[in-house]
Amino acid sequence: MTDSFKKVLFRYHSPVLGKTVKETMWAIEIDADKQLYKLDSIPFYGPPIATHDEFIAKFDEQEGFLVYQEITTASENSIVLVIVTQKDYDKEMLRRKFKALHCESEGLNDHYFSMEILKRIDYTLIKKELDLYQQKGIIDYAEPCLSNKHKLDLQD
Repeated sequence: MTDSFKKVLFRYHSPVLGKTVKETMWAIEIDADKQLYKLDSIPFYGPPIATHDEFIAKFDEQEGFLVYQEITTASENSIVLVIVTQKDYDKEMLRRKFKALHCESEGLNDHYFSMEILKRIDYTLIKKELDLYQQKGIIDYAEPCLSNKHKLDLQD
């Protein structure tokens, strides 16, 4: 059976932009009758949802899209947003560095990317790298969707 991908509209307050935004992301249809989907995209602007979270989405005639309603099952993955603040610093080098630590990411422009941290990853290792780059004045970052598992990693 092949996955059925659907585009879903998310409307939320972005802590990054400081305003309400609309963002469309890809999701895998799990059960059409129950309106249940699993997020496949890495969010860009900081909604409180992460890759592989399962959620309900209902079709909205006015929007012309499936619209996110609520999470039903959290994946315990996390999303971190990174902005390169140092002029002319190679964002792609940073993305490769984090990919070597098993963190996939999606770039938005030359200075900004969102990064997925899977549940199985020890977040203390990722946070250590993020903090190092931040202390050097290379990046700033936000943790708009930090899972309970990754919060616990930081307490150990």
